[in-house]
Amino acid sequence: MEISTTKVPYQEQVLALYDCVGWTSYTKEPEVLARAHANSDFLVYAYNDDHQLIGLARAISDDATICYVQDILVRPEAQRTGAGRKLFAAVQERFEHLRQFVLITDDDPGQRAFYESMGLREGNNFHPGVIRVFARFS
Repeated sequence: MEISTTKVPYQEQVLALYDCVGWTSYTKEPEVLARAHANSDFLVYAYNDDHQLIGLARAISDDATICYVQDILVRPEAQRTGAGRKLFAAVQERFEHLRQFVLITDDDPGQRAFYESMGLREGNNFHPGVIRVFARFS
């Protein structure tokens, strides 16, 4: 497995990756996804031994105080191979100097276990009644 920030995949590969994990809201407007990637602060990619794209992570940051992990996805057949862990570790390493590291995800128990194993905690677990997370989705 290869983890790279410089070996950028073709847009078709990225769209196929998002499609195979069911993130079709991203692939309905490929130009919007391409713009989102172009405007992201950090992208890291995972490739299998056949040089096929199997995962990616994308982060947005001010590089002074906060990093927001927008996307982390791995092809279903490559999950549980360490690809997600390596992608996430690359993001954490790039932004290790920051005070806040934020991620919003769905309520899947497996995802919670994965992110907790990577050192993240839910907002209300820091100081109950003190930390709140607000979001709007459309």
